[in-house]
Amino acid sequence: MLFDDLAPSSALQLIGFSDIDAFRPIETMEDARSIPLDIPNFAAARAVVSLPACRIIMMRSFARILDTAYRMPGGMVILSMTDDLQVNFKGMDLDARFFVALRGNDECHFVEPRTNHHAMIIFSPALRDRGWFDHVDDLRAHVANRPALLHTRQLLLDILRTASVQPGLFETTEVAAHLQEGLLLALDDLFRIDSIPDRSTSVQGERAIKLVQRIDDYVATYPTTPIYTADLARAFGVSIRTLGGAVSIVRGMSLHQYIRLKRLWATRSRLLKGGGVTVATCARAHGFHHLGEFAAAYRAIFHEAPSDTLSRGRRSGVSAG
Repeated sequence: MLFDDLAPSSALQLIGFSDIDAFRPIETMEDARSIPLDIPNFAAARAVVSLPACRIIMMRSFARILDTAYRMPGGMVILSMTDDLQVNFKGMDLDARFFVALRGNDECHFVEPRTNHHAMIIFSPALRDRGWFDHVDDLRAHVANRPALLHTRQLLLDILRTASVQPGLFETTEVAAHLQEGLLLALDDLFRIDSIPDRSTSVQGERAIKLVQRIDDYVATYPTTPIYTADLARAFGVSIRTLGGAVSIVRGMSLHQYIRLKRLWATRSRLLKGGGVTVATCARAHGFHHLGEFAAAYRAIFHEAPSDTLSRGRRSGVSAG
């Protein structure tokens, strides 16, 4: 079902496997060994998309016993793409409420009694640490925040579908970086990042306020510049985790939500200048590549369509001229 809307492209590798022997070469490359539990009904599929600093693999697995050796110096996250997940991991039964994460190396053992659909996101070691992995060399299960999990799933599907129908977008570094940034922010929410343990401490509160003010100043100074959390954290000399905790304290929302809100306001500011721009070019310039989702979010915040804002901006420009 998750693969029905996908077709292979220059940006999307898509392959189906009708028997275990066809699937074995993939396992050999990834140091994994499966014992199928239902050979007559064997079916597997795999879709792969690469972004600048991570790789997304969506998998339809099969009933099996799986032994695998993960080597993930940059880290990885595996999450269920459906609500009917059944898997045993290290003797613990997991369902779709859980996701697992690892940075480093680990020998892992799973039992999948049925077909599952899951996504694996593998990160480049060059990606800046976002405070997700507290323990090296230990694959751990986490209970996911449900809204964050659903959002991450949808975002992964959107990226794969975009790679399928608009592969040319992935040849543009800026567009690929925007897609990756949205995914990283969604994973920030999935991990429930909160860096400041004692929220009553006035010194910590003051530091948080100053950090958020720096975000606001940055956006005001560069209203049309794409906002990447890793760049902000690097420029401010703090971790992404600290940045997220500060926004949570001062603005009462996640870093993801706040950055999105700032992007919407920056887009509105550009639309109001009018000129020869279009809604689509303005939206994409500020990191919104799914125009239907952008229009809905824009209307929810500003109670008008982005095209109405642009029309008003053009009228103002003509009047001023």
